[in-house]
Amino acid sequence: MGTTVSSHLCDPCASPSRSPWRWVVGGLALLLLAAFGFRNVVHDWELLYPVGAASPARSVNELAGQAAPSVLPLPVQAPAWGPKEELGRRLFHEPRLSADSSLSCASCHPLERGGADGRRVSVGVNGALGKFNAPTVFNAMFNAAQFWDGRVSTLDEQAGGPIVNPAEMAAQWPDVLQRLAADASYRQAFLAAFGTATPQQSQVTQALAAFERTLITPNSRFDQYLMGERQALNEQELRGYQRFQDLGCVSCHQGRGLGGNLFQPFGVMLTPQALARYGGDNPGRYAVTGLERDRGVFKVPGLRNVALTAPYFHDGSVATLEEAVWVMGQAQLGRDLPRQAVDDLVAFLRTLTGQWQGKPLQ
Repeated sequence: MGTTVSSHLCDPCASPSRSPWRWVVGGLALLLLAAFGFRNVVHDWELLYPVGAASPARSVNELAGQAAPSVLPLPVQAPAWGPKEELGRRLFHEPRLSADSSLSCASCHPLERGGADGRRVSVGVNGALGKFNAPTVFNAMFNAAQFWDGRVSTLDEQAGGPIVNPAEMAAQWPDVLQRLAADASYRQAFLAAFGTATPQQSQVTQALAAFERTLITPNSRFDQYLMGERQALNEQELRGYQRFQDLGCVSCHQGRGLGGNLFQPFGVMLTPQALARYGGDNPGRYAVTGLERDRGVFKVPGLRNVALTAPYFHDGSVATLEEAVWVMGQAQLGRDLPRQAVDDLVAFLRTLTGQWQGKPLQ
């Protein structure tokens, strides 16, 4: 991945309005952030105000040991492995869960590629296209809700959704269960996991969810830093982490997953033209609740392994991590982040890549 922010981002369609109202709204947004206790939101003047303003010096030694209290390392120990998890692992890679036996869960969530397929939107049975970018399946157990619009709360509920979604696996449960029951090895696996050899819909989703709960990626360099290895991050990465806190990114991207536990509107500081460019026509959570206040609201994505899961945003409209960082500055803060700030933040985000089964994700 290159380090150059795309030049098209500076065109008029991608920039917020320069009207006085923009600054009024921006000021109110910052006041609201402060009211919610987002510490140091306006500390880094180089980021939050035009380039050239004075910026207080901060040394790496001052940054070492400072951790946002809402950011936590991932647990090193994954949930216990048993017959249910083993069955879930097999089902996760089973194409017979799809209508034409062409797709498995792993088709859109390849574990060897960061748990996401790298497409703008995934391709389903018969070439159907969905409306959302496939999120990574790694660390999904830490999400407060599943899917970009948060339409289900648990992994068990999520596991069954793609199987019957016409734009994804497009299957029918009776057909799926019949195929599984016809396989003697599956009957034996269900007997070991659930005490019955006849597969049931709830057992399929429970097994898939049990396997997905084992997909934890601990021991990133950032985790090592949080657990006391202060040399795990270099100077630029520490600077990026400080910017991440000072800008208020940590107010939404927090917890063990650095996100995944809040809903927020996307593009609050963008013009309608720029918002449309980045998937602003998607109703988001409004499609679930029917509440006007939820229009354009999405689950805040977790940032674990984010360097491996391009393209970005709910519709996969941004190809690189550098551009994603720049757009978030525009979309949520209404600011043009300086190049150095983007580079520092990206350097920090790259430290969030963890390990799975004892090996670094790639």
